Amino acid sequence: MIPRAGRSGPAGSRDGAFLIRLNAPPVEGAANSELIELLAKLFDVPKRHVTIVSGERSRLKRVRIAGVTAQHAAAILGA
Repeated sequence: MIPRAGRSGPAGSRDGAFLIRLNAPPVEGAANSELIELLAKLFDVPKRHVTIVSGERSRLKRVRIAGVTAQHAAAILGA
């Protein structure tokens, strides 16, 4: 996750992880909320299907999206 980016969206991958740029700052959960909203929109699922599994206070996060396979995620996020 790259907070305070000029615009939000997928940014490829690095070291086996997907990079996501977020416009929101990493304060008071704003970046986490934007991440959940962005992923829900990209994968066309309700926000409740997107869960931050670990790393809520870190740039490196593990996210679960209900009903989405790793292959589908790689296709959408461009890895």
